[in-house]
Amino acid sequence: MVYKSVVRKALFRMHGGDAERVHETTLGALEKLNPAAKLVKRRLAGGRTVFGVRFPNPVGLAAGLDKNGRALHAWGALGFGFVEVGTVTRHAQPGNPKPRLFRLRDSEAIINRMGFNNDGALELANRLDRLGPLSVPLGISLGKSKVTPVEEAVEDYRTSLRALYRHGDYFAINISSPNTPGLRSLQDRGALTELLSALNATARDLAGSEPVKPILVKIAPDLTDPAIAELLEVCAAHEVSGLIATNTTLSRDGLAPADRRLAGEAGGLSGRPLTERAREVVRFVSRETDGRLPIIGVGGIASPDDAKRMLDAGASLIQLYTGFIYEGPGLVRRINRALC
Repeated sequence: MVYKSVVRKALFRMHGGDAERVHETTLGALEKLNPAAKLVKRRLAGGRTVFGVRFPNPVGLAAGLDKNGRALHAWGALGFGFVEVGTVTRHAQPGNPKPRLFRLRDSEAIINRMGFNNDGALELANRLDRLGPLSVPLGISLGKSKVTPVEEAVEDYRTSLRALYRHGDYFAINISSPNTPGLRSLQDRGALTELLSALNATARDLAGSEPVKPILVKIAPDLTDPAIAELLEVCAAHEVSGLIATNTTLSRDGLAPADRRLAGEAGGLSGRPLTERAREVVRFVSRETDGRLPIIGVGGIASPDDAKRMLDAGASLIQLYTGFIYEGPGLVRRINRALC
């Protein structure tokens, strides 16, 4: 209640309401807490092993909030059971022109067209070297650089995987962001087959005699059921370890009347309007795979009830992004308590 009535109001007014500047200020503050946060030891029930990785609890931070891994110790201290950094690309890139991040307050939603702004795979690897061991598992989301043509995307992903392999506990292959031209075409059967074949071979080489680290695929909520089913066939053929469902959506359904003025802004929509669709996709994937493919459910989770429903739909783990922004750090604690 304090967060929503006091802290959130102050944050949303900061910098004249510029959402991206507020995000950077908040992330900078969390980064400064890293040394102290490193000493915090959370004991939360609900630990589970998924695709061979042990998670202290099933509530993770979704990719996008800490693209460059600046505040990794702080996220663990806030109660997250795992953190996913990125999406990171082979080449450092500034992303799309600003403004590119918009709050839709009445809808408890966000539209972003960030465009994979990040410091690049090598810089992230160097930062992770400096940070040292983390208290929770680390996922790394990999994407295609904007300057790289789609037909050369495979080598882009492979180069990033090589640079970061020693640091990640799992790797998410982002082929579903709507903010990089041509990226979603990599969800097609032929392109995805080529990409997964190459990444599996690279991962095996990097693993040596050790078990190969999990590779997951992140999909869009805008795919039809037949398209998802086809994608699942490719994932099964290439022994993908899991699926992340879902990314942001191009749909503008479910917006509150006061937010419809922003409906024309380009980019992906996240938050409350995505809740039901994300859950539908998770349920469909779980049914199609007979529950054998682990799923990280993400999209519109803003309460313990949302989290329970996502897990009931078939998710093994969940991730927060927009719900965390609107509800604050207490949401992580409330969900974990409810799940215990």
